[in-house]
Amino acid sequence: MLEISDNGRTWLLSGPLSSYAVHLTEDDELLHVHWGPRIALADAEALAALPLPAYRGFESQLDGREEYPVEGGPRFVRPALSVRTEERRGTEWRFEAYEAEEGDDGELRLRFRDGGLAITLHYRMRHDVVERWVTLDNEGPVLELLRADSATWTLPDREGWRLSHLHGRWAAESQLASVPLTYGEKVIGSRRGHTSHQHLPWVALDTDATEELGEVYGCALGWSGSWRIAVAQLPDARVQINGGAGYDESGLLRLQAGESFTTPVFAGLWSEGGFGGASRAWHAYQRAYVIPHADRDRPVLFNSWEATEFDISEEQQGALARQAAAIGVELFVVDDGWFGKRVNDRAGLGDWTPNPDRFPGGLKPLADEVHALGMQFGIWVEPEMVNADSDLYRAHPDWVQFQPGRKRTEFRNQLVLNLARPDVQEYLWERLDTLLSSAPIDYVKWDFNRCFTDAGWPGEAYPQRLWIEHVHALYALFDRLRAAHPGVAFESCSGGGGRIDLGIMSRTDEVWTSDNTDPLDRLAIQHGFTQIHPARVMAAWVTDSPNTQLNGRVSSLRFRFVSSMAGVLGVGGDLTRWTEEELAEAGDWVALYKEIRPLVQRGDLYRLRPPQGGLSAVQYVHGDESVVLAWLQAQSYGEPVPALRLRGLDATASYECLETGEVHRGAVLLHHGLRTGLRGDLDATVLRLRRI
Repeated sequence: MLEISDNGRTWLLSGPLSSYAVHLTEDDELLHVHWGPRIALADAEALAALPLPAYRGFESQLDGREEYPVEGGPRFVRPALSVRTEERRGTEWRFEAYEAEEGDDGELRLRFRDGGLAITLHYRMRHDVVERWVTLDNEGPVLELLRADSATWTLPDREGWRLSHLHGRWAAESQLASVPLTYGEKVIGSRRGHTSHQHLPWVALDTDATEELGEVYGCALGWSGSWRIAVAQLPDARVQINGGAGYDESGLLRLQAGESFTTPVFAGLWSEGGFGGASRAWHAYQRAYVIPHADRDRPVLFNSWEATEFDISEEQQGALARQAAAIGVELFVVDDGWFGKRVNDRAGLGDWTPNPDRFPGGLKPLADEVHALGMQFGIWVEPEMVNADSDLYRAHPDWVQFQPGRKRTEFRNQLVLNLARPDVQEYLWERLDTLLSSAPIDYVKWDFNRCFTDAGWPGEAYPQRLWIEHVHALYALFDRLRAAHPGVAFESCSGGGGRIDLGIMSRTDEVWTSDNTDPLDRLAIQHGFTQIHPARVMAAWVTDSPNTQLNGRVSSLRFRFVSSMAGVLGVGGDLTRWTEEELAEAGDWVALYKEIRPLVQRGDLYRLRPPQGGLSAVQYVHGDESVVLAWLQAQSYGEPVPALRLRGLDATASYECLETGEVHRGAVLLHHGLRTGLRGDLDATVLRLRRI
């Protein structure tokens, strides 16, 4: 809901539980007024009437209070907008008008102008998530955008702010860190050309919140390239958060007369339900407005990579498909090695046609066999990359990112295609469209296995735009493919969790959380991931034991399955080496997952105990049903395992545990807990509850 004051200078957006307000002074200073619990328009007007603090030497009255600080004038904070022309640098804008649209997708637009540059701030309230972005239209001489953040978020006056964020590396993504916020700036981001394994573009701030109680402010950026979020505690203890595309001020784009730039969305959320309440609000928002077809549950998949790696053939994949179908798999995915001369990671990328020796009839015969087994069929691709040993590179060596006169760095024996080039965009469209038309393909695992290094564009007058245009071209390619092949689902993968953000998630159906499939490591990765993103997109595989990819850890099939059942279940082990007993047990776990899948993928998530130390658990609630997934890392000294206090249940109702047949009162489960029966090391269980 959007409300506007009678003088047209105070605007209030409200969701079910929260409100956001801004005010324009008589001097055209756009000030932040309120972000927090829902208030009335009269409250916003009263806040807007408060005077700015008195001038103090060496300080600015605007710093920490402006809604979108620009470079120039009486300001010292980090600017959200930095512009340079041949004559001057900075912005001195004036307010022009506002536009307001009502409805579920209603939008507030505040328009400002500085000479030939029109600046529009966009606001949209969805549930209790505020979406913000900026459009810059150049109607004057050429100008350079050094920095164009999507938003600046201003927090209320509080003491003792704590900052939470997600950091990591390959195979250790989404590690949750919470630290006191001190004076100065904390900057996270990526200068790698993609979202990165090192940080997810999300931060949360609180003063005393727990998992289920207390105020939490969160911000998440929807951009799949290089990005930056800066959290600043200013000299007067106020806190502001800037965020947007690009890592530094070396230049985003050069805008000619008549050109425009629209920033990605930077979304913000206030919750008084602690970190759990905030994450459930984020999950609901993404299922409603971000994730394509979020009302459709994702199928159980089998992926062939760990079973076969590059040594694949049509006959061998068919044999794996038959075994996968026998345990209840619904989607069979052929991973790397099906195309070109791809017998290892040194050749073939870019040549997206089936290897005639391995698939003499193309992919269609195998896809038809997979469909006949009652499963969907999927393939792996890495379209943004090319091997030097490929027909594509031999024909077009200038199509990659490179710096003239410099060595072309190869990670994983591959180079990055310059998607900013229209000819590269058209080539990938033609190849992928032809591929998806050549066989009944239902699913595409889209990988991205190296960062930008030599990101040059020889011959381009402003090569910096490569960083931005690569992402825009990627989005356009996804949009074009989805429109042409509406039945195909896409997964975002980047050597695991290297490209996960609201931007890529708006175009893909799920994401590959991490290349680390160790079930114990995955508990911490999934704990961090669900701070912002829902289980509905969190792909998780059961692979072989011992874990050959990373650590050699031995774990039971039970522990591996229950770990993976917390997200979108997949199987990635070598089924040809599983015993009959293991295959039968796997079939039982797959069948159980299908029963609880609506709860996991569409229910409300409660993190009952974090994966630190002994017992950890999550709970999903959907309608009258709930399911608890619990893991015991180790039991020390034979001590009894604590009961799990549940959440999200009706205290006045009774619930039957389908595993034990026991009936529990809701109040007892909420306040005294549920016993899990776990014992020993690396034990796990699934407990289903149904209201009676």
